[in-house]
Amino acid sequence: MSEETFPGPIQIPLATAEVWEKRYVDDTTIETRENKVKSFLIPRESLEKVLALETDAVRAYLGINDQKEKTLLFVGAKYDKETGKYVDVYGHSPSLQNKAADETEDVVYDGTRPSPPY
Repeated sequence: MSEETFPGPIQIPLATAEVWEKRYVDDTTIETRENKVKSFLIPRESLEKVLALETDAVRAYLGINDQKEKTLLFVGAKYDKETGKYVDVYGHSPSLQNKAADETEDVVYDGTRPSPPY
C-alpha cells in the first residue's frame, strides 16, 4: 500500500483482527535495525471512531495484516466494577457476510501504517 492510498479501510471485522493479532503473537521474525518498526502513522478517523464509543479508555492491540505489515488495532475499553478489569468494547458496522441487512458485526479500527517504510 502506498502513502497515496492512506489510510485505506479503517474498520476491520473482529474475526480478521483476531487473525492478525494471532499472526503477531506467533511471529518469530527477528527485527533488525533495517526492519524494526519505530512508529505508526494513525489516521485521525480511526481515533475519532474509537473515541466515539465513549468508553473509559482505548486499547491498542498489535497485529500483522494481510500485507505482512505490523499494525495497531484500536478498541474501546470500559471499566467493569464487578471484575475490577477493563473489558473490550467494539464498534459495529453493517455485516459484510451477506447476512440480513439489519445485522451488524463487531469491528475494530485500524488503517495504521508502520514506519518504516511509511
